[in-house]
Amino acid sequence: MQRTALITGASRGIGRAIALHLARDGFDIWANYATGREAAQSLCHEIEALGRKAKALGFSVRDGKAVRAALEPLIEQDGVPHVIVSNAGVTKDGLMAMMSDEEWSSVIETNLTGFFHVTRVCLREMLRKRAGRIIAISSLSGEAGNAGQVNYAASKAGLIGACKALAKEVAKRSITVNVVAPGFIETDMVKDLPKDELARQVPLQRFGKAEEVAAAVSFLASDSAGYITGHVLSVNGGMYM
Repeated sequence: MQRTALITGASRGIGRAIALHLARDGFDIWANYATGREAAQSLCHEIEALGRKAKALGFSVRDGKAVRAALEPLIEQDGVPHVIVSNAGVTKDGLMAMMSDEEWSSVIETNLTGFFHVTRVCLREMLRKRAGRIIAISSLSGEAGNAGQVNYAASKAGLIGACKALAKEVAKRSITVNVVAPGFIETDMVKDLPKDELARQVPLQRFGKAEEVAAAVSFLASDSAGYITGHVLSVNGGMYM
């Protein structure tokens, strides 16, 4: 039976790398994007060139109604995805003393509430089928904290707690729930950071690649990881152990 993977925030960076890696693993792909429609369509063309099917799904994970409107008809028509990768995320960095309500709420709603919206709409059918892989992309900030990222760290730490709790809820139905927590990865999100200076803080002395994060997701999505659940797999070059 052909399996499908849903990746949120798939149009660029880590999400794009995950989508391509899972396509090479044999999954058909539902590629969500909030903005960047052309990039998402380009990704779908690349996936189709690999011999897999792909759908570009435009909706904001912050909007529960939009999530349901996009996914419920697809699930009814094509079945629930075997793999959900909650990757959609934003940063709005700043010291907490000067942080606005919007800077707090928009990060929490995208990074954490978005996971809730997307996973919930798929979960009932996963439970019925007694199969599935749920994978959330957290961050080094969610494990260790980072000054200037109270909102981001809270959202990413929240993902870890949510996944550990959900793993216990659904394990009896053979559904696994895990987290991948990247450190400094070469994407647009870090393009304005002092890369050389920060790389010296990494035990492996370099930033990671999006493909290295995708490889971790690929493993957790595979049959080989069937006895792993509630786990946080850090991909950070040794910055947090």
